[in-house]
Amino acid sequence: MERIDEMRRDLGLALDAGLAVLGAGGSALDAVVAAVVVMEDSRVFNAARGAVLRSDGGVRLDASVMSGDGQRAGAVCQVRAAKNPVCLARAVLERGREVLLAGDDADRFAGDSGLELRPPAYFITDYRREQLERLVQREGTAQGRMALDHDVEAPERGRTPDEGQTVGAVALDAHGHLAAATSTGGMTNAVPGRVGDSPIIGAGTWASDETLALSATGTGEFFIRAAFAHEVHSRVAWRGDDVVRAARDALDVVAGLGGHGGCVAVDRAGRITAPFTTSAMPRAFQAAGGPRSVYVLEV
Repeated sequence: MERIDEMRRDLGLALDAGLAVLGAGGSALDAVVAAVVVMEDSRVFNAARGAVLRSDGGVRLDASVMSGDGQRAGAVCQVRAAKNPVCLARAVLERGREVLLAGDDADRFAGDSGLELRPPAYFITDYRREQLERLVQREGTAQGRMALDHDVEAPERGRTPDEGQTVGAVALDAHGHLAAATSTGGMTNAVPGRVGDSPIIGAGTWASDETLALSATGTGEFFIRAAFAHEVHSRVAWRGDDVVRAARDALDVVAGLGGHGGCVAVDRAGRITAPFTTSAMPRAFQAAGGPRSVYVLEV
């Protein structure tokens, strides 16, 4: 229960960080980065400091940001030193040259940009080390299958506080601009070089002022194959679906391919949706003038 309580607390802190930016008249892009930084610095989410471990026992981090204003985007993958990969993705966006930087080049850019760096041990927690050991013991080999956080727990334990895995944030600011950010450590026991949907614009992250902002979580390979985030955008832009139906139907496409997960999304009118096909998805949101909502294991 302590881990659940920590997750609920840190979700609330992330929501507060984003709302503080918006309340001061800041941009949606600043707001989503601020929110994701809180979750990256927490030890209970699968991002940065609390990331899951790969098959070699190490951490590889991915992140992306996208601004609906001009559909500007920045992303990084296979990062091992940047304390906050979402800030590094933001730096890529601001430089305006590349969209995606990988590996050592991304970490070097972090240093050149004056961003905080951390040694490998900073990102490895005892909880994640034990989690990898449980999966390896169950599968019988370190080269066995990879798993989402909640898949690592024994079925008889039921729902766990890990089921949200990847972290993300979406926002609509007072100027009508939308933004999204996503950050992850990937999947437990994945090969070190594996990259999922989180740093892939149009798969795990999307923002367009014409439609919506979205951040996804789940089995990344299937979200990539479904071009999930852009699929939701297209259903709103071209079919005229509302964001709730568009996200739900796009998740059905992912499920039809064999994947599962969820997303958080907000459209240009401020409508919020957070559908998921896992048994739970930690999430927090607040619309302008609306109630504050923070959920961990609640459906």
